[in-house]
Amino acid sequence: MEGMSEREYSAHSGLSRGAIQKARRASRLVVYSDGSINAAASDVRRGEMTDPDQQRRSTGSDSGFSGPADSSSYLKARTALTVYQAQDKQLGIQKKKGTLVDRARAEALVFRLARQERDTWVTWPNRVAALMAAEVALGVEKQTGTPVIIEAAILQRVLEAHVRQHLDALADLRVSLG
Repeated sequence: MEGMSEREYSAHSGLSRGAIQKARRASRLVVYSDGSINAAASDVRRGEMTDPDQQRRSTGSDSGFSGPADSSSYLKARTALTVYQAQDKQLGIQKKKGTLVDRARAEALVFRLARQERDTWVTWPNRVAALMAAEVALGVEKQTGTPVIIEAAILQRVLEAHVRQHLDALADLRVSLG
């Protein structure tokens, strides 16, 4: 027997016997005519034909890396890529479920709703001033027994001033979505 058996080469390379058999079937090992394994030539051929990442995983160490860069930086970059891909898929799922919304669209919606609310408040004194003047006059008349006239225009101006003051205070609030 010129070379090593599969068991001997398995112990030599630190790989399982099944991995050695798989490498033999894939022609990643150099075999003598008697079927034994040429260890030195097989190590070189396996190094050329096997992905560095697979070599590290199979041996449990980083020593099989044959590239010009540092192996830890390669692993960090690969990990970062995997994390990025997972986050991208998660965002896609959230978008499809409707739990993730477009920021610009959300800001536009909030702005539109705030404008509608402001417009409603600005027109409110015009709508209720006459009714309020009549209710207040009726209430005073019931308490005092004398007829009272409250000018709706004056009450409207007072209400508008207070509503504008309140809206000015609300205008300082800013919505932040980020």
